[in-house]
Amino acid sequence: MKLVRYGEMGAEKPGMIDTDGTLRDLSDHVADIAGDALSDETLARLRALDPGALPAVPGTPRLGACVGNIGKFMCIGLNFSDHAAETGAPIPDHPILFLKANSAVVGPNDDVVMPRGSTSTDWEVELGVVIGKAAKYVSADDALDYVAGYCVINDVSERHFQTQLTGQWTKGKSCDTFGPTGPWLVTRDEVGDVQKLAMELNVNGKRMQTGNTDTMIFTVAQIIEHLSGLMTLHPGDVISTGTPPGVGMGMKPPHYLKEGDVIDLTIEGLGTQRQTVRQDA
Repeated sequence: MKLVRYGEMGAEKPGMIDTDGTLRDLSDHVADIAGDALSDETLARLRALDPGALPAVPGTPRLGACVGNIGKFMCIGLNFSDHAAETGAPIPDHPILFLKANSAVVGPNDDVVMPRGSTSTDWEVELGVVIGKAAKYVSADDALDYVAGYCVINDVSERHFQTQLTGQWTKGKSCDTFGPTGPWLVTRDEVGDVQKLAMELNVNGKRMQTGNTDTMIFTVAQIIEHLSGLMTLHPGDVISTGTPPGVGMGMKPPHYLKEGDVIDLTIEGLGTQRQTVRQDA
């Protein structure tokens, strides 16, 4: 299934995309695409519905983040071998973890707003993993059973804030609008091999990032094993799993976003995002 949240920001409704691409309303069946709605049991119940019997949503409403009430937004840094190489960073021994503030989360096509003082706002196409049931001390062999589904994330990053303002990466990762998520949550049964998904990102129509999840240093299963050994992962927690090469920071000279730029990004089978960049007043 492709599950979505649609409507005005802060008032999104749950929906699904049927096989014809029609947006169908799920409000009579779940309150939101969040929490208990991400369990295997609820997903099975939604999967059993006849999409044609669900109300079709007219027009082209705004899509919100495909997961509501995100608990933890966890990000893995330097997790693609070719991206680590472009930054000159050594291959990490363990997954590098940082957190992105939940207030950064926006819909897949909402504007990316560069904050005041930004000089180095960058792009990062990433595979998002949405947890469907509580996970603690999970083995890599069982880890994918705890996943509700997958989505596209743009881990927008202000590199000066990230590296020069003293402290952790979170400062440059958590600005408002720096977490576009969606367009939809694709349930794990429809994704196939999550370690063989093509990824790409364009800025103003020019290809910047081309990659594949097969070059991840730590697989999705290994990441879940590692994180669940440190903390309990809860339904609705999101893990952004790292980016392939082609970020602005890695170019010589570095190239960063400016007002009016348009970012298009996609992951095989998971849909496409488009954001316009603007400068905060």
